[in-house]
Amino acid sequence: MNSPPHPPPLPAPPAAALAVSAALGQLIAAEIARGGGRLSFARYMELALYAPGMGYYMAGARKLGRDGDFVTAPEISRLFGRTLARQLRELAAIGLDEILEIGAGSGALAADLLLELERLGCAPRRYLMLELSPDLRERSRDTLAARAPHLLERVSWLNQLPPRFAGIVLGNEVLDAMAVHRVIRCRGDTLEGFVQHDAAGGGFLDLEGPASEALRRAAEELPLPDDDYRTEIQLAARGFIRSLGGVLERGVALFFDYGFPRHEYYHPQRNRGTLMCHYRHRAHDDPYFLPGLQDITTHVDFSAIAGAGRDGGLDLLGYAGQAQFLVNCGITDVLSETPADDAAYTPLAAGAQKLLSPAEMGELFKVIALGRGVPESLLGFAHGDRRHTL
Repeated sequence: MNSPPHPPPLPAPPAAALAVSAALGQLIAAEIARGGGRLSFARYMELALYAPGMGYYMAGARKLGRDGDFVTAPEISRLFGRTLARQLRELAAIGLDEILEIGAGSGALAADLLLELERLGCAPRRYLMLELSPDLRERSRDTLAARAPHLLERVSWLNQLPPRFAGIVLGNEVLDAMAVHRVIRCRGDTLEGFVQHDAAGGGFLDLEGPASEALRRAAEELPLPDDDYRTEIQLAARGFIRSLGGVLERGVALFFDYGFPRHEYYHPQRNRGTLMCHYRHRAHDDPYFLPGLQDITTHVDFSAIAGAGRDGGLDLLGYAGQAQFLVNCGITDVLSETPADDAAYTPLAAGAQKLLSPAEMGELFKVIALGRGVPESLLGFAHGDRRHTL
């Protein structure tokens, strides 16, 4: 058992937010008690992020943007959506005229895509938005009502995957927010990370125990060192991709996220895993700090995502760094459409730098394409396709 982590020096939340976090802590503690004194880390993370009315994504605190905890590519620059629209235009030309966005967030990407695809003469027939967060559903409605009111009639919100879908599936920073199992390799044995309640201190502590059979089997497929190694396995994300394979009748699914191929993800030097928390634009590694008030994420094992796609009957259509994908789709042409003397050009250029720079999002973020019944040559992977590394 680890000693309790020292609380990071992060800004204190308002009293109302503290009350929500305390209530969530009590809910988690009660579930730990019912489970005999421990809870899998995956279940803790699921509750911390998605417990109804209290989890990070299910309560009302602002999450995205300058006033939230982190920013994503669509909030950084409208160039992201406008450039992605060039890839979607190519797919619209082969009859994929519906879009399903998973984890639609603030609605910024939907607004950018709808307006740009309309400008390009290929607005989608329907734009479906699967968003579990009531707060973000409302915010996305406000964004679309303000920026693309004439296209609102094409938009619908969902609570779950539809039973069948033909079209384009999009997910930007979705897979990293799915609950993970923590794995510990110790003297050749595979242990699982659990959570216990610290009744005296009122918080939560790490606990190690024998791994479940499913987790042990998954770990055996990975190149994990034998000793002193901690990491994560994304069983929930794999399950989601397999489910998507059962839904997607024809089309392409594009996921943007930060991560690595398996041989990089489980490198011996990455011996403490990739789990990271985000609170008020500050990153730290304590998942037990104010549960429900911070994001908890991990990098994505894209080899596992590709494998889950194959298990679900989907083809691997491409894998590349975000910068390469956006360059292939013509981001420089989109940027050049803004006059150099326009007051909007400087922030657009700065946004492009963040999206493309290897020191920012350009290389850490990757794009993977899975699909069924479509050509394998996609614009975004015309150059620099690295699917062979998966």
